[in-house]
Amino acid sequence: MDNEIKTWLYDINSAISEIDGFFEEGKKIFENYQKDIKTRRAVERNIEIIGEAVKKILDKNIDIELTNARKIVDARNRIIHGYDTISDDVIRGIIIRHLPKLKTEVNQLMNK
Repeated sequence: MDNEIKTWLYDINSAISEIDGFFEEGKKIFENYQKDIKTRRAVERNIEIIGEAVKKILDKNIDIELTNARKIVDARNRIIHGYDTISDDVIRGIIIRHLPKLKTEVNQLMNK
């Protein structure tokens, strides 16, 4: 696998781990997230990083399959360009539904 792709996979993995670390003992209590502006911005930034890395991977190698890749890139674009339209529920959905699967897929790709 190309070194650039490996780097982007590592970046995705690191960003997901960082997001997971914002939630105490793995408990994703969303009310705590909503009350903490620093955590909200840090999570959004990490989603931006994930989306950009996914976009670069897909641009470089269209054969790499990541579930919901387009939605991840779209979320990144929405955070950056439509920051005033991002709801906490959208972020929550990404954290709960999409990131665990993405992390599994990224780890599998990194171990090839």
